[in-house]
Amino acid sequence: MSPSHRRGRAIGSHFVQVFVAHAEGIPLMGDLPTTVRVESGPDPTVSAAEVEFWVPPFLATAPMEIIARLPRLKVVQLLSAGVDAWLGRLPEGVILCDARGVHSSSTSEWAVAAVLAYLRDFPYFARAQSRGEWAYRPTDELAGKRALIVGAGAIGEATAARLAPFEVEITRVARHARDGVHGVDELPVLLPDADVVIVIVPLTAETVRLVDAKFLAAMRDGALLVNAARGPVVDTEALTAELAAGRIGAALDVTAPEPLPAGHPLWTMPNLLLTPHVAASVGGMLRRGYAMVGAQVRRYATGEPLENVVEGDY
Repeated sequence: MSPSHRRGRAIGSHFVQVFVAHAEGIPLMGDLPTTVRVESGPDPTVSAAEVEFWVPPFLATAPMEIIARLPRLKVVQLLSAGVDAWLGRLPEGVILCDARGVHSSSTSEWAVAAVLAYLRDFPYFARAQSRGEWAYRPTDELAGKRALIVGAGAIGEATAARLAPFEVEITRVARHARDGVHGVDELPVLLPDADVVIVIVPLTAETVRLVDAKFLAAMRDGALLVNAARGPVVDTEALTAELAAGRIGAALDVTAPEPLPAGHPLWTMPNLLLTPHVAASVGGMLRRGYAMVGAQVRRYATGEPLENVVEGDY
């Protein structure tokens, strides 16, 4: 089996072998040193003995059978911002890098779109359209709302920037407090004042079921929970109970389990807007992702420090 695409050439017998998942991403990487060779295809083991720098497919989980067959692997550069599926699964000495910044625009767009769609009742009107029914009714609005953004990283900041023009009062929360950002330990005090709670945190041991029954109970009546993080950040059973009671609403791009099984009660909740993990799946993803990959490859090939290196849980 041969790779689907090649680019670059070796100098003598010494080169940096890069293997990427998407052939269409290679021209998006920009100019690379002549000491770099790039190949693409679904399986890097076609060049297993040489691959040093690997870019797996978007949203891929760590395939241990492939990793074990890459003896020269030094860097895994993900196209996703989340790294939970790869933590602890790479050999010692292999550097893991995330795609911080690549998905800030798309995921923050989804978060704002989900909030607007829910508050302006778009799902209701879409259902009425499918019935051929002119179902006029007033809706809620975003202007004047108080939004609590749990996760003050790149995507959280992009979400805050996109919400600001809508006359929204924004409060930020992160793992630790800093200027302009509250600590996660302050959530019990902050949640009752928020009309919209947007969760954009990495999945770590600390954030699994961060949104539990106690978290949800602290939310004010009529508030909206938005999960643009990972499914296990939310306790699905607790959320299902709250939504069934009709006290709050939710907009989810992710679930636990995922995909959501057929027949699960969340499918029919009228106060839930659900999309199938599409927040970062947009037309510009490869362009932004492979521009970042190209910059990383140039750093690696010239001995410069890599960016977005994962240390600890993220």
